Amino acid sequence: MDKYVTVLGEAVAEYTEKRSKFIATVRHCETEEEALEFLDEMRTRYWDARHNVFAYSIKGQGRFSDDGEPHGTAGKPVFDVINGEGVTDLAVVVTRYFGGVLLGTGGLVRAYSKSAKDALENAKKAEMIPCMVFETVCEYTDHGKLLNLIEAQGGIIEQSNFTDKVVLRYSLRDGDTDPYMKKLSETFSARLKAEEIGRKTVPFEKI
Repeated sequence: MDKYVTVLGEAVAEYTEKRSKFIATVRHCETEEEALEFLDEMRTRYWDARHNVFAYSIKGQGRFSDDGEPHGTAGKPVFDVINGEGVTDLAVVVTRYFGGVLLGTGGLVRAYSKSAKDALENAKKAEMIPCMVFETVCEYTDHGKLLNLIEAQGGIIEQSNFTDKVVLRYSLRDGDTDPYMKKLSETFSARLKAEEIGRKTVPFEKI
């Protein structure tokens, strides 16, 4: 499982070219089903538009459609922008309201490319990094020190449960795991343990 860059949530950008209005919407999607559901949602939202061009990339694999525009002038340019930005796990729908003036093939490519690029620029991005998820049980007196140690080692707290003891669930990047284990043992004289729970990708660095 490699690290990758994706968008967080949804973002929109609007662009007008010779009275044609382009509305580009980008959304984080983790499966093809989510991407197609997003497309259906946009088609419903903009039911009166002439075109709802789309492109998506899931784990680096993608698909695109011109949705009635001349072949190669819409979906492929949007997909090329996604690849050029180096992002995945997202879908982009560019809605066009025709303004009565033909843009020509070059004009369409530029308009759809710009719309997609603007939407991606408006989107919040994160680098998704492979992590190991751990769980540690500690006394209340150790809670603050353990929190500081996890955060100092670049960890992210996933969940905190407070009963008779404190149970912390947290994520650490693969490269931070061994140094953390050593620090945990040294700091608490081997009293506390980090139990491996599983693996996941976590948005550590916003771009």
